Amino acid sequence: MLKRFYPDLYIDSAYNIDYEGLYNGGYRGIIFDIDNTLVEHNAPVDERCKNLFERLHEIGFETCIISNNGEERVRPLANAANSKYVSKAGKPNPRNYHKAMNIMNTKSNETFFVGDQIFTDVWGANRAGIFSILVKPIAKHEEIQIVLKRRLEWIVLKSYKRFLRKKENERN
Repeated sequence: MLKRFYPDLYIDSAYNIDYEGLYNGGYRGIIFDIDNTLVEHNAPVDERCKNLFERLHEIGFETCIISNNGEERVRPLANAANSKYVSKAGKPNPRNYHKAMNIMNTKSNETFFVGDQIFTDVWGANRAGIFSILVKPIAKHEEIQIVLKRRLEWIVLKSYKRFLRKKENERN
């Protein structure tokens, strides 16, 4: 039951992903969440984020930011990162994950998603049929509704880690 919420990969930070390895593996498009994935909630794009997107574009990736935030939040960030975007995405609905792929002109088997929330970001990517990468949130202080979701996410992550250990034991 919980497997539909499992990410394909769980890593500390969007800034620690092996993007070159994923590109060499055939991926060409990246869909990103913003808040607590690339920058702290409500923070502007910083130099680290700009440098990441510059590097990704140099590698050859197309990028698209999708967010449940309105255009007034998303457009300035996307412009600063030189990325395409979709605002008011309605995640976890897969519709705008597909829209992002259309914007980038990529297919589901060559696109992956990076986000910090299981029940919006990862579940939406999984429903859209794309590789999902869950990252730990950047900021420790979050709005109350997200704090409550994080407690439920802890249950899913505990199950996910148990699942990974079981898979590892089966291989050995």
